[in-house]
Amino acid sequence: MAILARLLRKQNLDALLHRATALLGPGWGILVADLDGRVLHPSGNGHGDGSGQVPDMLAIPLRLDRHPVGNVILVPPSGEAPAPSENARGVLAFFAAAVEEILTRENIRRVLAAETLQKYRELSLLHRATLTLNQSLRPRDVARALLDEFLSGDIPADGGIIFLRKSGTIDYQPHRCFGAARNCGLEQLTNSTLFWDVVKSGKPEIINDLASDRRWRGEAPGLTAMLIAPLISANQCVGVLALGACGEPRFDASHLQYVGTIASVSGIAMGNALHFESVQLLIKSLMQALATAIDARDPFTAGHSQRVARLSVALAKAVHEDQLRFGDVRFTDSDLQEILYAGLLHDVGKIGIREQVLTKSTRLPRDRLDIIGQRLALWSDVTGSPWREDFAELSRINASDGITRDDASLIGRVAKNEIVAGGKILPLLTDEEIQTLLIPRGNLTAEERREIERHPSESYRILQHIPFPADMRRLLTIISQHHERLDGSGYPSGLRGDEILLQSRIIAIVDIYDAITMERHYKPALPRDKALAVLHHEAAEGKIDAELVRLFTEKNDDIEEDAMRMAMNTGGEEYLSESSCPEGAQPVSKDLSRF
Repeated sequence: MAILARLLRKQNLDALLHRATALLGPGWGILVADLDGRVLHPSGNGHGDGSGQVPDMLAIPLRLDRHPVGNVILVPPSGEAPAPSENARGVLAFFAAAVEEILTRENIRRVLAAETLQKYRELSLLHRATLTLNQSLRPRDVARALLDEFLSGDIPADGGIIFLRKSGTIDYQPHRCFGAARNCGLEQLTNSTLFWDVVKSGKPEIINDLASDRRWRGEAPGLTAMLIAPLISANQCVGVLALGACGEPRFDASHLQYVGTIASVSGIAMGNALHFESVQLLIKSLMQALATAIDARDPFTAGHSQRVARLSVALAKAVHEDQLRFGDVRFTDSDLQEILYAGLLHDVGKIGIREQVLTKSTRLPRDRLDIIGQRLALWSDVTGSPWREDFAELSRINASDGITRDDASLIGRVAKNEIVAGGKILPLLTDEEIQTLLIPRGNLTAEERREIERHPSESYRILQHIPFPADMRRLLTIISQHHERLDGSGYPSGLRGDEILLQSRIIAIVDIYDAITMERHYKPALPRDKALAVLHHEAAEGKIDAELVRLFTEKNDDIEEDAMRMAMNTGGEEYLSESSCPEGAQPVSKDLSRF
């Protein structure tokens, strides 16, 4: 009855009955009944006894796909039971054939409609899954999006887990999971023959009775059923999705088709993400190698660029989390990656600086100071005046970071003396040597300082031909600005205030801090408290960002610890872990739209 009622519409059947009964003559009728004798639409023909049962008359079976589904029955006029004529038999046979044709056509229409609806659902699922799974090129984000597909309850799984193949190996490692995956021990799935059979075949499977499967030896206790699907990309299995049930077997073919569809899209998305990650790792390794090569030119700056990169990222994360001073600033993972690369490459321009300038440890080179000593010794022989004490003081001044008034007086006194011999006059100190020894701070001459100050511009020139991705469009600007100062006293462009990116201000503070706390040619390393005091002094003079300095001071222990954690992390993302930027991080607000 259910089949007939579903496939025979009343309006179609009534019209056909009307025409057929007209051919039979007055009083004759036709009924359509199921195999149990129940009449379909009994009120439409006016026959029957009201009980829904069919009188015992001539009947012709109805078939659908060769299977009996009911009968058409010839009903005589009331109170009569004459033998049906040949005409009546022919009309009844024709009516039965017409009804079967209606049943066949309607069944085909419904099957096609169901298949169309299923295809539409599959396409909708593919479209939605494609959009969701391809929103990120990070494997962890793709894995999260994949598992989120099964949290709605459409798939009767108590837990799930994703394994990803480790690059360059055949090892699969647990990556993300949900539900009862840990309690059931799903992470031990790689120890089963079942897991490797699926990897080898590249086809998803349902196992609703794990205990009886010869490939299963209870690797995940408490698990009774499993739906397991490989993630295929470029004909390679890059991962495996496993969904487990702990109760009665509940997975069926529709679940397998659903998961298979999701897994096919996920495999491509995951393959793209893993490829992107490997490229990112290669780029990062090349940048680290370049930074190491630059730092290696001077043993005193070894590791400087990597320390600046890590500390800058750690300070940027502290800025992101600080709602009091930087409530309108938000850094995405891409922003942090950009700061990381800027820190690694901020001194790349020093590759064009002469080594004798880059590694200069004294005001005058040693051989030049020895010549001055020889002049003093000759002058002593001529005049009989002592010279060793003056030479010792000149040697001390030559190696000092700054000079006092007494130092300047000593240089002036020595410079007044001359050696007169053979009609020639030889000054103890030349004008160039005097100016170099009188440098107020550091050991670089004005010309050498200008050469050093070229390195941000050199960095820009060297790196400008590298096609950095769109999300690192500010990288070169950050690098070229890291020596600019808020009061306009920096270089190379003398920028002021908001003309300097916040990222550049971050690197500027960290660059100063690391330079102070590390030993250099011209000075010993200073303790952290003195380095922070220098930063506060620079901030008070309006040179660097005072709010950043205060945050850096307050969170210094946390920032140092975070930077150390990055240095110790040897995973695929050495510097940026999953917790590197809080969930939902968005680009900074319009107030800092230059980000």
